[in-house]
Amino acid sequence: MGEARSVSQVNLYIKNMFTREYALNNISVRGEVSNCKYHSSGHIYFTIKDNSSQLSCVMFASMRQGLGFRMEEGSGVIVQGSISVYERDGKYQLYARKITMDGNGRLYEEYEKMKKRLLEEGLFDADKKRKIPAYAKSIGVVTAPEGAVIHDICNVAARRNPYVQIYLYPAKVQGDGAEDMVIEGIRYFEKTDVDTIIIGRGGGSIEDLWAFNSEKLARAVYSCTKPVISATGHETDTTIADFVADLRAPTPSAAAELAVYPYKETEAALREAAYSLKWQINNILKINKLKLVQYVTMLKHSSPQDLLHQRRLYAADCRDRLSIAMEQKLTAAKHQLALYSEELKGLSPLYKLKGGYSYVAKEDGGSVRSVDEITAGQKLVLYLQDGQAVVNVKSVRKAEGYGSKENDT
Repeated sequence: MGEARSVSQVNLYIKNMFTREYALNNISVRGEVSNCKYHSSGHIYFTIKDNSSQLSCVMFASMRQGLGFRMEEGSGVIVQGSISVYERDGKYQLYARKITMDGNGRLYEEYEKMKKRLLEEGLFDADKKRKIPAYAKSIGVVTAPEGAVIHDICNVAARRNPYVQIYLYPAKVQGDGAEDMVIEGIRYFEKTDVDTIIIGRGGGSIEDLWAFNSEKLARAVYSCTKPVISATGHETDTTIADFVADLRAPTPSAAAELAVYPYKETEAALREAAYSLKWQINNILKINKLKLVQYVTMLKHSSPQDLLHQRRLYAADCRDRLSIAMEQKLTAAKHQLALYSEELKGLSPLYKLKGGYSYVAKEDGGSVRSVDEITAGQKLVLYLQDGQAVVNVKSVRKAEGYGSKENDT
């Protein structure tokens, strides 16, 4: 029995055997991707398999610069690198230096590169896409004359709106010359009065759909002056034409749904809108009529004629009140005058003459108030009720109590 070796020694020995084998240091292996994991460190861990075997693989972050696509479950790839042993786990794996798509994968890689380039050019920009007409009268369809696509579109259009016209431009949608015929169809409808153009075909492999991944077709769709709907393949299929088109439909039937407005629903919506509009108009008219009545009333109160009428009424009222006040004043004045008149009667010498009294005055008209103002022989004038008399004073006698004075002539 020979010397016992450690596990590490055995694994290292086997690793050296792999390292010395030239064929294992520069090998290319074809297989299908499985269990692919992109690690946060940048390394990619995955398995490639065929019908009967599988091989563990790793691509370190330092080797990823040349990888132009993202590996997905089931992708066919060719992995170029070296096979060696990972000593810790004691298993061998393929250390990838380069990974390329295999078969359809090469087309997919080309598809991804073109998609990236056109994206950078701005052909996919949402702000450059044209709006699909909401009420199209006619629609141009570029597709194969046979097959389910045109029939599905016509059936959906007839169900939604039998008045929309569908025009077909028959074109190859697969194989040599397909992209040129689709481009011809787009340019043909661009010169007509159709409102929308639909390009499409049924589903298939990437080779079957390759005409719709053409850069030439993509630029024709981008430069078209009419809105284009792309309906290529099934719901899971996506082509370059889908990204460039103004609208992408998952299926041809969905494209017809998007392009053709529903006549009955639109008719019902119009009736509802007409009812709503009529109600709103009537409501606005009622409100405006009420406002008009208010404005007429306000205008009447604010008009010069109404103001003049109000001023006339006010002037007439003032005149009546002034007339009443004047009558009251006159009546009061007449009453006061009567009182003053009675008082004057009591003070008037002439009024007293009527009672048998007389008024004595000097010849010069001065009144005689006291006997002291009279001398014997003086002429006086007596004023009586019915005339005057001139008398000569014979003597003056003062009444008792006022001192005596007596002059005889």
